[in-house]
Amino acid sequence: MTNRHEASTFLDKSGVKAADLEHRRKINFNIGRYDAVVPMGKQQFEKIHLARERAKNIKWRSLESLDQQLERFELAFTRRGGKVIWAEDSADALREILAICNAKQCRAVVKSKSMVTEEIHLNKFLEENSIESLETDLGEYIQQLDNEPPYHIVTPAMHKSKEDIAKLFHEKLNTAPDLSPAELTLIARQKMRTKYLQAEIGITGANFIIADTGSIALTENEGNGRLCASFPKTHIVITGIEKVIPSMTDLALFWPLLATFGTGQRVTSYNSILSGPKQAGEYDGPDEMYVILLDNGRTNMLANTKLRESLYCIRCGACLNACPVYKNIGGHSYGTTYSGPIGAVITPHLKGLNDWKHLSYASSLCGNCTEVCAVKINLHEILLENRNEAVQQGAAGWMEKLAWKGWKKASLQRKWMNMGNSKIKNWFINRVFRGWNRQRADLHFPEKSFNQRWVEKHKS
Repeated sequence: MTNRHEASTFLDKSGVKAADLEHRRKINFNIGRYDAVVPMGKQQFEKIHLARERAKNIKWRSLESLDQQLERFELAFTRRGGKVIWAEDSADALREILAICNAKQCRAVVKSKSMVTEEIHLNKFLEENSIESLETDLGEYIQQLDNEPPYHIVTPAMHKSKEDIAKLFHEKLNTAPDLSPAELTLIARQKMRTKYLQAEIGITGANFIIADTGSIALTENEGNGRLCASFPKTHIVITGIEKVIPSMTDLALFWPLLATFGTGQRVTSYNSILSGPKQAGEYDGPDEMYVILLDNGRTNMLANTKLRESLYCIRCGACLNACPVYKNIGGHSYGTTYSGPIGAVITPHLKGLNDWKHLSYASSLCGNCTEVCAVKINLHEILLENRNEAVQQGAAGWMEKLAWKGWKKASLQRKWMNMGNSKIKNWFINRVFRGWNRQRADLHFPEKSFNQRWVEKHKS
């Protein structure tokens, strides 16, 4: 039986946000700025569609040989003194992180932006174990101050205006209530800089895992990830296993693609390749470096040939910015780490199809997400596949099954489709099947069906 709690919560939150015109104004303003710069970033590609196709092929090759690619990475990374930990689920990952923290007698952690750490709820876990965890990405820091999860994969505080942020800093940090964005940034920087020196451990994600060199690639615009990875004596990387690419030379394609489709830049401000802890004769870097390779449901998607390409995602966020549903209901309505079209595709398989199948229906199926995807994932088709799987696995309620069974039977019988006048049909559909128009306008049948009109026109 389907759990209706998550679905009803989603509908309630969506209804509130869709009616909030100020929220919609902020989102459309920020996405409008994104839309204005992306075409300029795309100009660096002579053949943008070919670049996307090549990136998709590289990710296809990576995922088809995922076990071999990850083992290549582990071998190369451990040769340089790094340590690899394989985590089957979030509990495994959290247990390993706590063990490292306890071994280092860690009381403070600095973090760079990472959706995987949000996926496993790392900040809450560390807080429960009396370990301070500070987000050093400005957007994530704003969200942490407000005790909210990220609103967007790339832009965590997209739903906040500069006035909202000034008010938040005034309430939480006792600053003047009318500071400019530049002044707010300086205050956040001052707070963070002392923490880099105090923290025993730095935690980052990884935009890419490079198999042939045993490296991880970090992409950012603030330099905070580089500081998290180099100032503390211990550096922990937490990443999903799907982030692997075969070779360092592939970054020449993926870094510009991620920058352009993520923020409209030709390339982001800070791009780092990290291949292990500090080596003999080197002065910079951590004494120890760990990479935690997280599964957490990803191999289930890998095993499903129809859904596998959803693992190609490079987390650029382009599909969120293009989605008409996301633009109206926002990121928090989804109630999960990954929002927007890609979230609707992967969440039911990461967290359970039975409870999260409703996200696959949160789409107009306009295909805009597929059109803008940096690696050409067929997102709208996978959403349909999710719906099909939900029905096949019995996640649909008995009323829904009965309704579709009746519709199928009627649609295959022409005399049934032509039976009765439009008033009777309208009443039956809109009053008996209340689930349909609870979130939609009433259906109105024409006086005559297409079949009847065709017959009348071609009587001769």
